[in-house]
Amino acid sequence: MNIEHKLEQLKSRYHELTTALSDPDAYSNQKKFASMSKEHSDLKEIIGLYEQWRKTGEEIEGARELIDAEDEGEMLDMAKEELAELENTLAELEKKIKMMLIPRDPEDSRNAIVEIRAGTGGDEAAIFAGDLFDMYRRFADSKGWKVEVMDLSGSSKGGFKEVVFMVRGNDIFASMKWESGVHRVQRVPETETQGRVHTSAATVAVLPEADEVDIKINPADLEFEAFRASGAGGQHVNTTDSAVRIRHKPSGIVVGCQEERSQHKNRDKAMVMLRTKLYEAELEAKRAERDANRKDQVSTGDRSAKIRTYNYPQGRITDHRINMTLYNLDEFMKGNIDEMIEALQMEDNLRKLQDIAATAELN
Repeated sequence: MNIEHKLEQLKSRYHELTTALSDPDAYSNQKKFASMSKEHSDLKEIIGLYEQWRKTGEEIEGARELIDAEDEGEMLDMAKEELAELENTLAELEKKIKMMLIPRDPEDSRNAIVEIRAGTGGDEAAIFAGDLFDMYRRFADSKGWKVEVMDLSGSSKGGFKEVVFMVRGNDIFASMKWESGVHRVQRVPETETQGRVHTSAATVAVLPEADEVDIKINPADLEFEAFRASGAGGQHVNTTDSAVRIRHKPSGIVVGCQEERSQHKNRDKAMVMLRTKLYEAELEAKRAERDANRKDQVSTGDRSAKIRTYNYPQGRITDHRINMTLYNLDEFMKGNIDEMIEALQMEDNLRKLQDIAATAELN
């Protein structure tokens, strides 16, 4: 199937949705209406570009006919100049269309649960885990996203041994998924008396939030435990069994939450985490199969892979997946990470475009 045929199919679907959404009965099912509205909105831009591409193609044909009819003179020069501009426009439109035809990760629109754990490096690793949490919190604030802490384990020297939080908003996973992996820091720890640079690490896992419809859990498979919280939350939290731990017996997955004063609310949050981890386990099998066929793909899921180094003495950040280095570490740690995320997304898109180019032509 060539790309133009695919675009004709999308155009047909766009008109089909336009008709369906204009039907008064469409409002009766709000969930379906919202889904159709989003699909209609997503298709609108690419259909507009496709119409521009077709119109530009027709104008190119007209310019070529005029050139063939003219032997010489000012009209011929104008037609040649117009043809060159139209061909450049057509090329730009083709590029935009191909980018928009890149298959979208179905998980991209989901919220994300982010887990940061201190790795090698002792107290310094915990401090760095806290720095990463602050970085992501500031990044989320700049986007207008909501951050909700679900569980944490503090460190005596500062930072976290582990912190788990939810990020809510639009297309969260599309941006945050690039952060999964091992983050390495090179700097002089506050506890270092001789000024030596140490290397520490923290692991980041980004999981797409699962809905109840994605994962069905048998209550008989669960073990619940209530215990006394030991973190933030005030005296009330620390003197009641409000914290919750849940074990999923078939998988062995254990999740916990102690951030709310209410045991009921902690249980609800823990169930969200459990569903998400079970959903991720299902996705992992599919991802492994996909990655086996696409070895050169930019990694978004391997938590054991060293993805980035933060070098404080040199003020630089290097992402090892795309060999990109930035020299704005201070701003980066303040949450200004868009440039890196956009570069990772672009690299992934370019590689997907190569796959499209190998199988289809816009003609």
